[in-house]
Amino acid sequence: MKIDPTSYDNADFILDGHSYFDRWGAAAAAFRDSWPEDLQVLDQPYGDGSRQAFDLFLPRDTAPRGLFVFIHGGFWRLSGRKDWSHIAQGALGNGWAVAIPSYPLAPDVHVAEITRSIAQALPVMAARVPGPLIVGGHSAGGHLSLRMVCPDVELPDEVRARLVGILPISPLADLTPLVMLPMNEFLRIDADEAESESPIRYPEPACIVQVEVGSAERPAFVDQAIRLADAWLKSDLTVAEGCHHFDVIDPLTDPASRMVQHMLSMAASDQP
Repeated sequence: MKIDPTSYDNADFILDGHSYFDRWGAAAAAFRDSWPEDLQVLDQPYGDGSRQAFDLFLPRDTAPRGLFVFIHGGFWRLSGRKDWSHIAQGALGNGWAVAIPSYPLAPDVHVAEITRSIAQALPVMAARVPGPLIVGGHSAGGHLSLRMVCPDVELPDEVRARLVGILPISPLADLTPLVMLPMNEFLRIDADEAESESPIRYPEPACIVQVEVGSAERPAFVDQAIRLADAWLKSDLTVAEGCHHFDVIDPLTDPASRMVQHMLSMAASDQP
């Protein structure tokens, strides 16, 4: 099957697309400068690797109501936690703590190793904050958030019991198309790994899954989201009108946004 080599390219198809990476980093630094130092627990290790660390942000004037873990994107080969601190604002404004991990990147490691790294990070982050746990992520981070609820991923029972919802934003649920793309020179995904690392191949989890994608994204990303929602019938799919791959995550910075309120309602749905 022939695939357009630009199917999953984003920056070239978004106005000023290449400027977003610098803008995210600047917004993240500005947020850290503005948030009280005693409510930031930075550079906490969860493993021995140089990129195996996370930042934790705590809400003002209240004990955390739960923990939201945000996993960044970048096709498993770009970015890190310091580019995404500002994403914490929406959950923080509702009294939730937020953890943002970095992880080893391709081509130094394979996607399967990145999945194992996030699975290693999750119980360490969860141990810092009691209560319900929501895991979200964008693009490749959306893939990693979904992988955390697949049965082949090893998590402690107490962490699984606390996991009330997954928020995959523009996720990569099926990795098989990537095998034929130029980026696979760096990712080195073979057919077996594409199969085992595709969340869409696994049964849907017991917890709530809230899938988000922008209507103005590349068709391949919209298709991935729709196919996941079709495969996981209990999941909830929102197609955000007019949003592209880079601004679809902006609502995470707004405590009152539909995305944040919907996300946190997953914890309310878990209450007796």
